[in-house]
Amino acid sequence: MDVYLSTRRDLLVVKKGCPIPSVVTPGSWRKSKKRVVKVSEEIRSAIQAHGYYTRKLRDVHHTNGGTSIAAASTNVQSL
Repeated sequence: MDVYLSTRRDLLVVKKGCPIPSVVTPGSWRKSKKRVVKVSEEIRSAIQAHGYYTRKLRDVHHTNGGTSIAAASTNVQSL
C-alpha cells in the first residue's frame, strides 16, 4: 500500500503503484517514505470497494489539544 499525506492533514491509502484518484479532495499530496507492512480490516475493505481509503488525521488522535502524525500508525503499521 502507498500512504499519502496532504497539507490539510488528510490521510490517503491506495494500492501500491496506483495513482491518486481524481475523486479525492484536491490538494498537495506527498507520499510517506515509510513502508507499509499491515493495514486494518477497515482500510483493506475500503480499498477493495473504492480503490482508496481517506480520512482526516485531526479527527483521529488528539494529544494536549494538538494533532499527531503518529495517529496514522493506529491503522497503518510501518517498518
